[in-house]
Amino acid sequence: MSTETPRRVEVYPDREVIVEFDPDLTFECVEDCTWCCHHGVLLYDRDLLELAQRANLAETTTEFRGEKFVTREEKGREEHVAEDGCACAFLREDGLCTLHLEEDWKPTRCSVFPLGVWLEDGDLHVDIRDSAHEHCEGLNVSERSVIDNLEAFLPEILWDLENPDSDREL
Repeated sequence: MSTETPRRVEVYPDREVIVEFDPDLTFECVEDCTWCCHHGVLLYDRDLLELAQRANLAETTTEFRGEKFVTREEKGREEHVAEDGCACAFLREDGLCTLHLEEDWKPTRCSVFPLGVWLEDGDLHVDIRDSAHEHCEGLNVSERSVIDNLEAFLPEILWDLENPDSDREL
C-alpha cells in the first residue's frame, strides 16, 4: 500500500477505481523481463471462454483451490523462467507470449500487471503489486503514465466480478 492519498478515477463511463499508487508512476513492459509470466495466471470465467477458443483447456489450464489457472510448465532453459525453472505455458522461448502475439489477446490478469486490484467496501481499488516493486523492470522507465492509461490495464470485466482480487497465485 502506498502512502499517496487515494483518489477516485473514472476508467470507463460509470466505472471508477480508487487509485492507491503515485499518480506520477509510469510503466512500459521492457524487453526480456518476463517476471509476470513466472506466476500462474488466474483465469476468470470470461477468460476461460476466450481461452477455449484459442487453446486446449485440458492441456493449458489447471485447477487450484477451486480456481482455474494457466498451467506453469518446466521450460528447460535458464532465461525467462522462475527459480523453479517454470513459467506460463504460453511463454515462448524468446520471452514473448503466444496468446498476445499470435492471438492478439491477453487474459485479464495479464493486462492488470503490474497492478493489483481488489474490492473493498463496494469500490474497486488498484495499486502496484508489492512484488512488482522488487521484480518488475518496467516501472518508471517510460513516459507512459499509468493513471492516464488505466483502461489498458483494467479490462471492464473487473467491475462485474464477484472477487476481482488479483493477488491469488498458483
